[in-house]
Amino acid sequence: MINFVNIFLSSVLIAFAWNMFLLPHKILSSGVAGIAMMLALITPINTGIINYALNLPLMVLGFCKLGKRFMFYTIFSVTVTSIALLLIPIKAISSDPILSSVFGGVLAGIGTGMIFRSSGSTGGFDIIIFMLTRKKELPAGMLMFALNAIVIFVAGFVFDWDSALYTMLSIFVSGKVIDAIHTKHLKLTLMIITDNGEKVREHLISKLVRGITIMDGEGAYTRERRKVLFMIISRYELAGVKRLIKEIDPKAFVNVMETVEVMGYFRRDG
Repeated sequence: MINFVNIFLSSVLIAFAWNMFLLPHKILSSGVAGIAMMLALITPINTGIINYALNLPLMVLGFCKLGKRFMFYTIFSVTVTSIALLLIPIKAISSDPILSSVFGGVLAGIGTGMIFRSSGSTGGFDIIIFMLTRKKELPAGMLMFALNAIVIFVAGFVFDWDSALYTMLSIFVSGKVIDAIHTKHLKLTLMIITDNGEKVREHLISKLVRGITIMDGEGAYTRERRKVLFMIISRYELAGVKRLIKEIDPKAFVNVMETVEVMGYFRRDG
């Protein structure tokens, strides 16, 4: 229920940021949402309807190819955001497009980061990139940059280049906020140092389909023996894994590291 409440409130916050800060100044969000906002600005159709229509085939495909829990949360997020876009009026809070870009990006980043922390996503390009990187070690960062660059480039032609630059600023700010709250990297390596290695191992294996490597460790000062667990997860699993570890050992030391590449078998449907 906590995840559902977090995703609900965060999705409403994203819709608020779009309708109150970005859309009134023709500033777009990133990804599929940006395409939906662009189409809404040049047609009489509401952004919420277009956003859901564009995400629907991606959600269906993702539900078949990716983790069911992750996609269930994602579908809930996209649905709440789309409904909120229909209910919240499009009205500029600030007349300054720069302030609107920054504050809209911050609010959207907070909402997106909180959804990531709740083991979901906002749909769109996240689903596309996750599916593209399942079988091959493609550069996720470059893929995301390329897809967003297309949105910004098209915005410059459809509206004006000021709008495109404001969009770039908003996406940049939003990305920084997401990084601060969660992470933009698709794969992460966890080093878990705990006094309850066997219990933590059993608990993680019972809840996740992930390999775990266990090593013996020793404290440099205390000389106490501890277990060191290594595992690689997807970013959507991070919040759940941290919760599972705390359930067994609240005092466990956990180091989360960015993983650039994985060689060998890695189950990617998180």
